[in-house]
Amino acid sequence: MLNVYLLLGSNVGDRLKNLEAAIILLNTKAGTVTSQSALYETEAWGNKNQQAYLNQAILIKTNCPIYDLLHITQEIETLVGRTKTEKWGPRVIDIDILFYGDNILDEEHLKVPHPFIQDRRFTLVPLCEIAVNFEHPILKKTMKELLDTCKDVSEVKRLESRG
Repeated sequence: MLNVYLLLGSNVGDRLKNLEAAIILLNTKAGTVTSQSALYETEAWGNKNQQAYLNQAILIKTNCPIYDLLHITQEIETLVGRTKTEKWGPRVIDIDILFYGDNILDEEHLKVPHPFIQDRRFTLVPLCEIAVNFEHPILKKTMKELLDTCKDVSEVKRLESRG
């Protein structure tokens, strides 16, 4: 069983319900969700002219090969209601594979670790909650070290309750 870290995000419709639906489907189709960060409200990245996101980092334990997992996450995005639109545009649900164990993959349609982890507070803040000492297999720094040196100044606001 591999430890796989994912980042979930939603800024269209009932954002909380979208994240919850994705987690249920991940538990059913991809593996076992063993840890979840709190929910964080974050400003949009790239195209800032859109509603704020709800983001959450999760850890799943899985036996799925990497490309099977990618296919499953894309299928779940479709089931929850995502349609492909513009790059960095509004999304009903987005599921990013951040880390797949300590594996490194650099291909056109899949890069693991996710290439922008170290540049995005909306990823690092929730990830630090569940994987503070996890070491990036390429950068050789923990999530805490990456957060401490991250140049992104966007607001990442922890929501105190899930309601």
